[in-house]
Amino acid sequence: MLRLCSSSQTRSMLLTNAGIAFTQESMDFDEDAIVASSPKNFVYQATLGKYNANIAVFGCEDMPLLVADTVVTSQGHILRKAKCVDDARNILMTQSGNITSIITCMIYESKAKKVIDISQTDYIFSDFEQNDLDAYLESGEWRGKAGACMVEGFCKSYIKEVRGFESTAMGLSVEVLARFMEKD
Repeated sequence: MLRLCSSSQTRSMLLTNAGIAFTQESMDFDEDAIVASSPKNFVYQATLGKYNANIAVFGCEDMPLLVADTVVTSQGHILRKAKCVDDARNILMTQSGNITSIITCMIYESKAKKVIDISQTDYIFSDFEQNDLDAYLESGEWRGKAGACMVEGFCKSYIKEVRGFESTAMGLSVEVLARFMEKD
């Protein structure tokens, strides 16, 4: 059993599907103050901030602690969570017809070990159809998603090629996590 320090329903689904027992509770961390020159640096800083906030409250003595964060990048831009529908449209249009990289950083700590992993999955998207994009924006499903991107939802039908694990793009590299947990 581990403590998932994230309110993400997708991360909890990934752990459940992987057969990893967990409890879910977390302390908040404000990512808006992060200044980073690269997507990997940004996602590492965000994950480290979440880790520090959660380890201070929960520790890892009673059960392992897991934190994660995800960033989306395309055309040299870090695509954060959209603040409004116009922001979401601009972020998604940056990805339309381009390569989009989804980078997830996770920190897992138990009494025996601490693991920091940064994994990346690249998607090559075809051009998004305007009607589909409008319907997705209207649905509000983009809210709270890094890069307003849902590879398991809206973006799925536009994927031309994938390089990496889908779980990484969904917010938690369960394949990597499972390997480290086996050795714990």
